Amino acid sequence: MATTHEFPSDLLAGQEELHQVRAELSALLKRLPWSVAPLDGFSDAGGWRKVERPASPGWTPDEQAEVEKLRQREHELAVFVTTHRFWTEVASPDRVDARSQLKHAHESRTPETG
Repeated sequence: MATTHEFPSDLLAGQEELHQVRAELSALLKRLPWSVAPLDGFSDAGGWRKVERPASPGWTPDEQAEVEKLRQREHELAVFVTTHRFWTEVASPDRVDARSQLKHAHESRTPETG
Protein backbone atom coordinates (compact mmCIF):
# COMPACT_ATOMS: atom_id res chain seq x y z
CA MET A 1 0.00 0.00 0.00
CA ALA A 2 1.27 3.47 -0.82
CA THR A 3 2.49 5.66 1.99
CA THR A 4 0.53 8.84 2.65
CA HIS A 5 2.92 11.74 3.06
CA GLU A 6 2.62 14.77 5.28
CA PHE A 7 3.78 17.54 2.99
CA PRO A 8 5.16 20.77 4.47
CA SER A 9 2.76 23.71 4.14
CA ASP A 10 5.19 25.72 1.97
CA LEU A 11 5.52 22.80 -0.46
CA LEU A 12 1.73 22.41 -0.65
CA ALA A 13 1.36 26.16 -1.20
CA GLY A 14 4.04 26.13 -3.91
CA GLN A 15 2.36 23.23 -5.71
CA GLU A 16 -1.05 24.90 -5.48
CA GLU A 17 0.32 28.17 -6.87
CA LEU A 18 2.03 26.19 -9.65
CA HIS A 19 -1.36 24.70 -10.60
CA GLN A 20 -2.92 28.18 -10.58
CA VAL A 21 -0.17 29.77 -12.66
CA ARG A 22 -0.30 26.97 -15.22
CA ALA A 23 -4.08 27.28 -15.49
CA GLU A 24 -3.82 31.06 -15.88
CA LEU A 25 -1.09 30.74 -18.53
CA SER A 26 -3.06 28.10 -20.42
CA ALA A 27 -6.19 30.27 -20.44
CA LEU A 28 -4.20 33.30 -21.59
CA LEU A 29 -2.52 31.39 -24.43
CA LYS A 30 -5.92 30.12 -25.62
CA ARG A 31 -7.22 33.70 -25.82
CA LEU A 32 -4.21 35.11 -27.66
CA PRO A 33 -3.68 34.99 -31.44
CA TRP A 34 -1.89 31.89 -32.70
CA SER A 35 1.27 33.82 -33.63
CA VAL A 36 3.31 36.16 -31.46
CA ALA A 37 4.32 38.21 -34.53
CA PRO A 38 1.78 39.46 -37.08
CA LEU A 39 1.44 36.87 -39.85
CA ASP A 40 -0.86 36.26 -42.79
CA GLY A 41 -3.33 33.44 -42.57
CA PHE A 42 -2.77 30.22 -44.48
CA SER A 43 -4.46 27.05 -45.60
CA ASP A 44 -2.70 23.79 -46.42
CA ALA A 45 -4.92 20.97 -47.65
CA GLY A 46 -2.07 19.04 -49.29
CA GLY A 47 -0.75 17.32 -46.19
CA TRP A 48 -2.09 14.29 -44.37
CA ARG A 49 -4.50 16.62 -42.60
CA LYS A 50 -5.84 20.02 -43.50
CA VAL A 51 -4.33 22.93 -41.55
CA GLU A 52 -5.80 26.42 -41.56
CA ARG A 53 -4.95 29.53 -39.61
CA PRO A 54 -6.54 32.96 -39.88
CA ALA A 55 -4.37 36.05 -40.12
CA SER A 56 -2.74 36.83 -36.78
CA PRO A 57 -2.38 40.42 -35.59
CA GLY A 58 0.34 39.21 -33.22
CA TRP A 59 0.61 39.86 -29.51
CA THR A 60 0.78 43.31 -28.00
CA PRO A 61 3.80 44.19 -25.85
CA ASP A 62 1.54 43.92 -22.78
CA GLU A 63 0.41 40.43 -23.80
CA GLN A 64 3.99 39.36 -24.41
CA ALA A 65 5.00 40.72 -21.00
CA GLU A 66 2.12 38.90 -19.28
CA VAL A 67 3.05 35.58 -20.91
CA GLU A 68 6.70 36.07 -19.97
CA LYS A 69 5.77 36.94 -16.38
CA LEU A 70 3.63 33.82 -16.03
CA ARG A 71 6.25 31.59 -17.66
CA GLN A 72 8.93 32.97 -15.35
CA ARG A 73 6.74 32.38 -12.28
CA GLU A 74 5.90 28.87 -13.51
CA HIS A 75 9.62 28.13 -13.82
CA GLU A 76 10.38 29.52 -10.34
CA LEU A 77 7.62 27.43 -8.77
CA ALA A 78 8.59 24.27 -10.64
CA VAL A 79 12.18 24.64 -9.40
CA PHE A 80 10.96 25.34 -5.84
CA VAL A 81 8.70 22.28 -5.80
CA THR A 82 11.16 19.85 -7.38
CA THR A 83 14.14 20.92 -5.28
CA HIS A 84 12.32 21.30 -1.95
CA ARG A 85 14.21 19.84 1.01
CA PHE A 86 11.24 17.51 1.69
CA TRP A 87 12.30 15.22 -1.17
CA THR A 88 15.54 14.31 0.63
CA GLU A 89 13.39 12.78 3.41
CA VAL A 90 11.55 10.48 0.99
CA ALA A 91 13.19 7.19 0.04
CA SER A 92 14.12 7.04 -3.64
CA PRO A 93 11.65 4.24 -4.52
CA ASP A 94 8.79 6.27 -2.99
CA ARG A 95 9.50 9.64 -4.62
CA VAL A 96 7.46 9.11 -7.77
CA ASP A 97 4.41 8.12 -5.74
CA ALA A 98 4.96 11.01 -3.33
CA ARG A 99 5.27 13.47 -6.22
CA SER A 100 2.03 12.17 -7.68
CA GLN A 101 0.31 12.57 -4.31
CA LEU A 102 1.56 16.15 -4.07
CA LYS A 103 0.30 16.98 -7.57
CA HIS A 104 -3.17 15.78 -6.59
CA ALA A 105 -3.20 16.99 -2.96
CA HIS A 106 -5.35 20.00 -3.87
CA GLU A 107 -8.07 17.67 -5.18
CA SER A 108 -8.53 16.00 -1.79
CA ARG A 109 -8.40 19.19 0.27
CA THR A 110 -11.65 20.94 1.02
CA PRO A 111 -12.03 24.68 1.70
CA GLU A 112 -12.52 23.87 5.40
CA THR A 113 -9.28 21.84 5.66
CA GLY A 114 -7.04 23.57 3.28
